[in-house]
Amino acid sequence: MAKLAPSDLAQVLSKLPVQSRENVIVGYENSDDAGVFRLSDEVALVQTVDFFTPVADDPEVYGRVAAINSLNDIYAMGGKPLTALSIVCYPQKGDWDVLGEILRGGQLAMNEAGVVVLGGHSVDDAEMKFGFSVTGTIHPEKVITNAGAKPGDVLLLTKPIGTGAINTAVKMGVVGKAAMDACIQAMTTSAEKASGAMVRAGANACTDVTGFGLLGHAYEMAKASLVTLNVDSTKVALLPDVLELIAEGMLTRGDKNNRDYVGDTIAFSSGISKEMQSALYDPQTAGGLLISLPKDSAGQMINEAPDTVVIGEVAAFDGKLINVS
Repeated sequence: MAKLAPSDLAQVLSKLPVQSRENVIVGYENSDDAGVFRLSDEVALVQTVDFFTPVADDPEVYGRVAAINSLNDIYAMGGKPLTALSIVCYPQKGDWDVLGEILRGGQLAMNEAGVVVLGGHSVDDAEMKFGFSVTGTIHPEKVITNAGAKPGDVLLLTKPIGTGAINTAVKMGVVGKAAMDACIQAMTTSAEKASGAMVRAGANACTDVTGFGLLGHAYEMAKASLVTLNVDSTKVALLPDVLELIAEGMLTRGDKNNRDYVGDTIAFSSGISKEMQSALYDPQTAGGLLISLPKDSAGQMINEAPDTVVIGEVAAFDGKLINVS
């Protein structure tokens, strides 16, 4: 299940009435990963919600991925998740053992993160969907948003990309075991460790890479921070067989939606293949963190989270939000 086209959603959100901003630290205006609401001078709530159709044949794995995907929104803000509520859309005549395994996988992943599942809500739906609403806490002065990237920072990515293409190939029955296993490994890896590392390294900005793809979420960071992001496509780690699968047409609707979303704000250098461009737009499930932090802190971050790679740098705005070389 693809997200609603971000360009369409932005039009809808722009027509909503103005709300009281008192104690709102982060709302939906900058398309950040979670909302943040101040409770006191020492504590703020971090809240998010996410759910989607199956991304794995194993129901327990599906539940685990859904949990990780939701938790990562809290981690992207530098927060600590505490409680969760499950969201279940399931056919009334479906296999209840399957649903039980989905719920079990989700709860196990939540419990491993120290999060308690307090309950949830279910509806009869012919199309299965599952996810969580997660609530956490953070110090009001330590919130990491997508709006703090500074010229001179480096850009880091904590996971390889390509889950959208691989999951499409799984549904079509044309994916190899190595690619499928690597995809599941990526989707079930929590951002908790990377989040802690970026906080200690003094990150200026962060967003997790999910449905809008690497470039869609990078676009939101650049726009919110009023900077230009220079991305080196040769440094972006890819899951196995991603470019080959894209060449075979294993793309989601999100490829077009994400291109439409960023419009002409991105410039590609000549020589970047159309397959690589699609990989950069590929919608991700439980993707990695895209982090902007001071250059001299990159080594510390990579030392604590070894899968992290430097994929570019932040510069003063030059007329394009992103330059891809």
